[in-house]
Amino acid sequence: MFLDPLYLVVMGIGAVLSFGAQAWVKASFARWSQVPTGGGKTGADVAKAILRAEGITNVSIEPVPGMLSDHYDPRSKTLRLSPDVYGGRSVASAGIAAHEVGHALQDAQGYLPMRFRQALVPVANIGTQFGIWMVIIGGFIGFTGLAKFGVLLFAGFVAFTIITLPVELDASWRARRTLEEHHLLDGEELSGVTRMLTAAAGTYLAAAATAVLQLIYWAYRAGLIGGRRRD
Repeated sequence: MFLDPLYLVVMGIGAVLSFGAQAWVKASFARWSQVPTGGGKTGADVAKAILRAEGITNVSIEPVPGMLSDHYDPRSKTLRLSPDVYGGRSVASAGIAAHEVGHALQDAQGYLPMRFRQALVPVANIGTQFGIWMVIIGGFIGFTGLAKFGVLLFAGFVAFTIITLPVELDASWRARRTLEEHHLLDGEELSGVTRMLTAAAGTYLAAAATAVLQLIYWAYRAGLIGGRRRD
């Protein structure tokens, strides 16, 4: 199977999309991390200012190790920013911090796609850990029912990656809106944030496209599409 030309094509396309998107993000971050914010505001300063202006008082902000490890945890109402973002005084730091605050705003307002994505987390974890292996084992021993069930589990992960797209795009829209509305950035700074967040959106699009391609491949292998496989 791992020498299957179709499998190699699918994985090759996924690798190109993933590496290309990651390179775009890193290049964009490197470019705008060299442009300072007006007044020397750090990413943490920007996050606090947006939360305060939007009337969000129950979200804490703390640094977290790692590069671009920034995320919002809706369970603990915590905004975790990587060192370069938390203490960085660049347009890149401000944009990433604002994007993560966008998720906090989604949470506070009960944004439905975000809640749906959170509900899919356990399903997505099971799908990535066991789904594909069920397809492989089911195909190897000739148990098509197991293979098909594995595809269904993996489909949960694919659904997670797809619903992630509108959630992330909406967070980026909220980031730019709040930065402009509350006069935290302007002019070239806002333009930089837009370009950087567009690059970040490319990573989620690449992940979704790769996941869909893999789902189609595994569905084909399991005989769910294109007839039953005998190899």
